[in-house]
Amino acid sequence: MSSDIRLGIIGAGANTMAKHIPLLQAIDGVEIIGVVNRSRESSINVARSFNIPKTYDQWEDAIADPETNAIVVGTWPYLHCSATLAALDAGKHILTEARMAMNGDEALQMFNAKNANSELVAQVVPSPITLFADATIKRLISEGYIGKLLVVESRIKGQFLDPDATMHWRQNIDYSGNNIMAMGIYYEAIVRWTSRANKVIAKAKTFTKQRPDENGMLQSVYIPEHLDVVADLECGAQMHLQQSSVTSFMEDDSIYLFGSHGTLKIKDNRLFGATKNDNQLKEFEIEECERGQWQVEADFVAAIRGERKITHTTFADGLHYMQFTDAVNRSLVSNRLEMI
Repeated sequence: MSSDIRLGIIGAGANTMAKHIPLLQAIDGVEIIGVVNRSRESSINVARSFNIPKTYDQWEDAIADPETNAIVVGTWPYLHCSATLAALDAGKHILTEARMAMNGDEALQMFNAKNANSELVAQVVPSPITLFADATIKRLISEGYIGKLLVVESRIKGQFLDPDATMHWRQNIDYSGNNIMAMGIYYEAIVRWTSRANKVIAKAKTFTKQRPDENGMLQSVYIPEHLDVVADLECGAQMHLQQSSVTSFMEDDSIYLFGSHGTLKIKDNRLFGATKNDNQLKEFEIEECERGQWQVEADFVAAIRGERKITHTTFADGLHYMQFTDAVNRSLVSNRLEMI
């Protein structure tokens, strides 16, 4: 079939090369027209690796190219807003890598631009960590397996602190903005089964105040290396979310849902549960009909073709998790409870 979807790729990092490019190219009627990466050399290398016919000198060229009608933004968050606004203004569908933006203000601009161009598809790459069990978790909660949800506990372990390591892009506020480690990824997943947070208080530590950047120049580090967030959820439960890059050998890095009658635990692509009548957690066998999987690229293409609507992840959901992220950052500064 002829190519009804013709894509320009802006930013070809690890996830773009591992997932977006090959999975899009595997769909009939989809063609990747051109790519632009951080350097001309890397753009050429990506184009050669995936038989992409064009490379662009600037990211704007991918959007201006009359051959493209959809754009994939695979950069770090610093370019998500600018590229999204330009793509929508040019009448092109947009798939942007997570996190949605640098902050809530940018996310709101993107959300408003999408609403002003309702005929266009706009999607944020979703948090993938719980896709396998999302449907089962939601079903168990709706069936009353845990009773009333009381507490959500999410803890993510790190490594031993390496004060001499080069600054990672997630530690660079110029690239990452208000995003802190993988906080937004886990929060997005938790909201799928529970409800949104409306109040939040946070404490954090940055142990290494300066790190060399990719050019060896020392840069100040403002993004925390250890973070604790406590939030009220709209459903009445309390959430504790811990992100850390320094908690080596923490054995129980899991997500727990504690209810009045039962408990669910998500760890290492496995789902466990127990009720008041059980002696210990047991693993659930995820039914094939409920087992979710990565289908970002297929969803994007199907939405453009009018075959389905975007659910993972909408700009509305992305806007909320960026507003949550902003509230966490405000709390770190104010040392007070902040509203979302």
